[in-house]
Amino acid sequence: MTSTLIHAQAKQYVKNRPELAPGHTVRVHERIKEGEKERVQIFEGLIIGIHRGHSATDVTFTVRRIASGIGVERIFALHSPFIEKIEVKKIAKVRRAKLSFLRGRKGKSARMSERFSEADEFAVAVAKEAPVEQAPAAEAPVAEAAAGATEENKAA
Repeated sequence: MTSTLIHAQAKQYVKNRPELAPGHTVRVHERIKEGEKERVQIFEGLIIGIHRGHSATDVTFTVRRIASGIGVERIFALHSPFIEKIEVKKIAKVRRAKLSFLRGRKGKSARMSERFSEADEFAVAVAKEAPVEQAPAAEAPVAEAAAGATEENKAA
């Protein structure tokens, strides 16, 4: 009972995020609060692992990058309210679910070969809203103008 209740409550906190997988190079835009000021900080790197939790909101992913010759890893919660957006920059060809072996590599051996993909693969999944009824409003002035033109032709 508790598990189903938690799963039901977790669904309301799920946000639209792109499909992420190990091997994707991403830019994570995260809101940082320093004192009273708030700013957006970008962390760009390679996803080396994804942990899928028990509920939809438990998903975390680990991003690794090299900063000044030192490997830096951060773990982000996918549906965190502090994450503004996630951009997928590149998609690498990988054969593993976890890319932990990259931790022991440096330089060219730490690079992943890029997989050529379709343009729509980078598109972020956005909730499609119902189309707004603007077409009839746009046609109405055209119809009135056409009606006015026919009345002028009749008068002439």
